[in-house]
Amino acid sequence: MRTTASRRPDDRGQVTIEFLGMTPTILVTLVVLWQLVLVGYAFTLAGNAADEAVRAATAAAPGARQGACRAAGLDKLSGAWAGGATVDCATSGGFVTADVELDVPLLFPGVLSLPLDVEGHAGAVEEETD
Repeated sequence: MRTTASRRPDDRGQVTIEFLGMTPTILVTLVVLWQLVLVGYAFTLAGNAADEAVRAATAAAPGARQGACRAAGLDKLSGAWAGGATVDCATSGGFVTADVELDVPLLFPGVLSLPLDVEGHAGAVEEETD
């Protein structure tokens, strides 16, 4: 039989201490990954909004083109993303283009924005209206 006096010191609690030491690194890594997901999603949203905007602009009458373009570009964006969005359409030589610019949020859309803007661009041939 062993007595408590002859026992070696054990490593109980070592895993807990190591995990607590790594927790800040794990949290920072998760925050950075989440921010990268938001940047990628902003690119996806800007491209889709530009596609929708140019599609609506080509089908609209020339006088109502800018309004239709802006409405369609902002239609698919939720309130948090649409707040800092700009949509511009232009027509030249039978070609309609739409440019969408979105603010990239910092961690949560609608709260704070990074000083980084994401741009989406789309173009289409102007449809003939009778």
